[in-house]
Amino acid sequence: MKAASTSVQRRLNPKLLMVDRRGHIEHRVRSEFANLLRAGDVVIANDAATLPASLVGQHSRSGQRIEVRLAARESLDEMRQFSVVVFGEGDFRMRTEDRPKPPLLHQGDYLMLGPLRGTVVQLLGHPRFILLRFEGSPREIWEGLTRHGRPIQYAHISAPLAIWDTWTPIAGPPVAFEPPSAGFVLDWSMLATMSARGIQFGTITHTAGISSTGDAELDALLPFDEPYRIPGSTALMINEGRERGARLIAIGTTVVRALEHAATPDGFVRAGERLATQQIGASSRLRIVDALLSGTHQRGTSHYELLRAFIDDETLGRMEEELNGRGYLTHEFGDSVFLERAHRRSTGLFRRGTDATKLRSVV
Repeated sequence: MKAASTSVQRRLNPKLLMVDRRGHIEHRVRSEFANLLRAGDVVIANDAATLPASLVGQHSRSGQRIEVRLAARESLDEMRQFSVVVFGEGDFRMRTEDRPKPPLLHQGDYLMLGPLRGTVVQLLGHPRFILLRFEGSPREIWEGLTRHGRPIQYAHISAPLAIWDTWTPIAGPPVAFEPPSAGFVLDWSMLATMSARGIQFGTITHTAGISSTGDAELDALLPFDEPYRIPGSTALMINEGRERGARLIAIGTTVVRALEHAATPDGFVRAGERLATQQIGASSRLRIVDALLSGTHQRGTSHYELLRAFIDDETLGRMEEELNGRGYLTHEFGDSVFLERAHRRSTGLFRRGTDATKLRSVV
């Protein structure tokens, strides 16, 4: 796989590799995604817009230049306190793994980030991972982010990103640290086609986290804990779909993480806001999601590990060979894969005729 580079403009016909439940591989173009769906399917996407989560500034005690990348928070509404990754001098044009360490940080240090000032509240077990608290009101913090912040960006794209480059067509609440990029497949024409074909579509809101910290030890902790919100209407759509045996298709790994975290032991999805704390991989038992549309991910990343919950390693290896052999582009502005779970549930965990009152009781 090659990295999408030099421009954020998408290909005219981005590629889509499909792996069905039998492990058979097909190559399509991404605009054909709706043709892979069938009447009754339930499709869920993340409607989060991306924050300008990269802030450059100065470590007040040493005077050294730094970059702070917002990486996690306790709730969707939290604006004062974030877990952040701190880099030394440099910018996105340098590979993340080559970025220098920040100056030695201590509890109580001030970080001057344009119009914002933050205090180091706690060191989180790594030289570049801290809990940072901003001064000021939520409104002042919002204004500081929008005036001074930029999208988190990596060296595979050489031109600076504008914030709207990172928003999917369905972007809503600005809570994501990096774009929920699987959603780039969607447009209003595709959604209209899905509706006309009897395919249900709903959304959740999830703070899509950072994809790399540049440090192997810290990367092993990814994804960090991430808050999400599932509307009652979306939970009801999912639960009623599962009761009738419909396929549940997630647009992006963030949707998988949220829905599986919100699943009850008997296979319901609970509405509301929670904090996803789990990692999903080969040993995970998926209760809710039957298929996943995602970007193309590199081996060793948390996103790649999540794919192992859908297909076995032999099939994943064949998929990698096809992606590499046919020049698929990776990263957030690259091509896509569509994976059906190898062993779907039989008819779901519900008995036919589940009381509608029970379905609504979890939403």
